[in-house]
Amino acid sequence: MNNDIADSRRIVVKVGSNVLTRSDGKPNVTNLSSLVDQIAALRGLGHEVILVSSGAVACGRGVLKPQRQLDAVAQRQLYSSIGQIRLINLYNSLFSEYGYVVGQVLTQKENFGSRESYLNQRACMQTMLENGVIPIVNENDTASLTELMFTDNDELSGLIAAMMGADVLIILSNVDGIYDGSPSDPASRLIEKVAAGTDLSSCVVSSKSGFGRGGMGTKCGIARKLSEEGVTVYIARGDRADVLVDLICRPQTVPHTEFEACPQTVSNIKRWIAHSGSFAKGVIRVDDKAASILRSDKAVSLLPVGAVSADGDWEEGDIVTLLTEAGETIGYGRAAVSGADAKKMAGRRGGRPLVHYDYLFIE
Repeated sequence: MNNDIADSRRIVVKVGSNVLTRSDGKPNVTNLSSLVDQIAALRGLGHEVILVSSGAVACGRGVLKPQRQLDAVAQRQLYSSIGQIRLINLYNSLFSEYGYVVGQVLTQKENFGSRESYLNQRACMQTMLENGVIPIVNENDTASLTELMFTDNDELSGLIAAMMGADVLIILSNVDGIYDGSPSDPASRLIEKVAAGTDLSSCVVSSKSGFGRGGMGTKCGIARKLSEEGVTVYIARGDRADVLVDLICRPQTVPHTEFEACPQTVSNIKRWIAHSGSFAKGVIRVDDKAASILRSDKAVSLLPVGAVSADGDWEEGDIVTLLTEAGETIGYGRAAVSGADAKKMAGRRGGRPLVHYDYLFIE
């Protein structure tokens, strides 16, 4: 990825529900209009922009009162179906003033689990960008199964950034970034830069926004993984004037947290695998020696001799999770053999790799 942020070609912007909605659940047209102005400015500077926008459920919540008590899933589907139309119509109207065409992309978590679906979705969005269309992405809440819903749109934005080979992901939230304590504590300080691979779990306060599902823990996890893949990630306050343009052109002028991109990039297939842990069909446990070698800088595959056990029913090409004997996650890989064969091969010398290096992502 390009380390000169001002020259970044492709930018993914994720905006949260708290930025786009007022306290009464109605759209915050002022913030939404400002967001569009800034994205138009970035386009004018030559950047491609993909917008991952929350706010559909929140927009729909203020429109209609259900005639009977609904469970959480039914409420989400109802409000999303109402709110998504209002939200996309607002975006379409505002972007059209600049002469830009927007395209709606409603996706589901399972679309990222199959390599075929993943590539099809990527090709569609690539065609949109090549034709000057601004993709506006959101989860398809009306069709998503509860157990397969994204944790929040932070997770979705990370998947989109990885899939589309973005240079930068900007997560707009209701705080200035990551603090070394609670943001409400005056003694807490904003963490301005985070080196790739840094663990911030000890500093993150797990709190969620008023209308969204996500918290800072999710944002940190996504940002850390992307930075290791060569993507620069910013977390900043979304209602700050000109925050997007300032982050790209003069970042020193705006409070934020930057997760610095690792200079080494990873292949497209490894990016897909890195974000496919929730789709894993099985588990391969490896011994300590194999774990150490896999975590080194060497380009090595997982050989049968390093495997202690294999659990699960998977086919060749499915995603599997790699664990230490103690149960710690090492990474994920695309299996080179079926689960049945892996169980027979575990611990043996010789034979084909269980997971080839080209299809292996180590955390």
